[in-house]
Amino acid sequence: MRYFSTNDKLKGYSFETVVMSGLANDGGLFVPEYIPQFTNDEQSNINSESFNEIAFDISKKFIGNAINNNDLLSIIKNAFNFEPKFVELEKDLIILELFHGPTLAFKDYGARFMANVMSHFAKNKKNKLTILVATSGDTGSAVANAFYMKEGIDVYILYPSGMVSNFQEKQLTTFDGNITSIEIDGTFDDCQKIVKSSFIDIVLNKKINLTSANSINIARLIPQSFYYLKTYKKYSDENITFIVPSGNLGNLTAGLYADKMGMKNVSFISALNSNRMFFEYLLNGSKTSRDTIRTISNAMDVGNPSNLDRIIDLFDNNLYEMKAKICSYYFDDSDTVESLKECFQKYNYLLDPHGAIGYSAMKTDKKLSTKNSKYIILETAHPSKFVDVVEPLINKKIEIPKRLSSCLNKQKKSVKLSNSFTDFKDYLLANS
Repeated sequence: MRYFSTNDKLKGYSFETVVMSGLANDGGLFVPEYIPQFTNDEQSNINSESFNEIAFDISKKFIGNAINNNDLLSIIKNAFNFEPKFVELEKDLIILELFHGPTLAFKDYGARFMANVMSHFAKNKKNKLTILVATSGDTGSAVANAFYMKEGIDVYILYPSGMVSNFQEKQLTTFDGNITSIEIDGTFDDCQKIVKSSFIDIVLNKKINLTSANSINIARLIPQSFYYLKTYKKYSDENITFIVPSGNLGNLTAGLYADKMGMKNVSFISALNSNRMFFEYLLNGSKTSRDTIRTISNAMDVGNPSNLDRIIDLFDNNLYEMKAKICSYYFDDSDTVESLKECFQKYNYLLDPHGAIGYSAMKTDKKLSTKNSKYIILETAHPSKFVDVVEPLINKKIEIPKRLSSCLNKQKKSVKLSNSFTDFKDYLLANS
């Protein structure tokens, strides 16, 4: 399998190169030359496979011979000692719980797989690998946890000051050693812009071996397709609509990759908060970035989603075909609050604010659509990570899992910088 930049389909790259580079030199995102397909026999085998066996089958098709089978099996075993769980609220309404990893967020799937893949490649390198990651919430803690004490790898996590929850900030700023948290005076889009600028800066790349741990890195996307296929095999006898709370569009892109691998009778809803750039793109094909709007579903506060380029590439820039597979709705904080409370009162099931956006999308689609489909809402984070938002709404104390509460008494360690790329560049050169 070769990979190409979304900006240049003439120059091919190996899997190792795209993982260790993160972003193409021309500023494009790496995409596979084709989406691999499962044969009918392979599809039949998957029905009886464990999550880790499915993970191996999918990743092998994207990785090829870049990693031998034994090493790949070891990578998957080390990455996943957890898997998705399904909660059936109604016959046609399923919650896909993706928060059973160490940091209680779906980002654990991508971060842990990627960390083990990068560590595999880095062990044969002379130069230290420096990873840059921008986070609007859960990515930072998942990456910090996954890469902590990985030999030969340093990680710099950029997050917007005052725009992540208290628990999220504690999770990503209480590491030491090879993990450094950078508190940026700006938005997530500012953080992401700094990271992208770093990869095309000649001076930085000459002196530092840089890569990314954001979903711009293909090694983050591949493992997120695992749980889509696992879910599909469980419910493949029915029409399925995946409802994906969306920010940077990485989770949606992974689902679309899984769909192209052989899922049938599947559609997608991109559930957005007030940051509705993707909704507007589907409406009129206008790819116009917007200022970030701050919401209570903060991990989705993205005004210029990077992975839109991958989705456009996947559909060969055919907006008509894209709209046939994906629809989108957007909701403000009042909608989010209403849905969170309704789901708790109706089903005694507590969503986090991002899952509540998905619930809002389900209600809206049921009103507007005539399709007969099973709705599967991706619940991307444990509600306890947003205790300050959730508890007042349900008027009830939430039990905080120990692996989350254990970080509360630890000291915050962060470096405060402006949203200037020059300031970050100077800091990185002085400290690498």
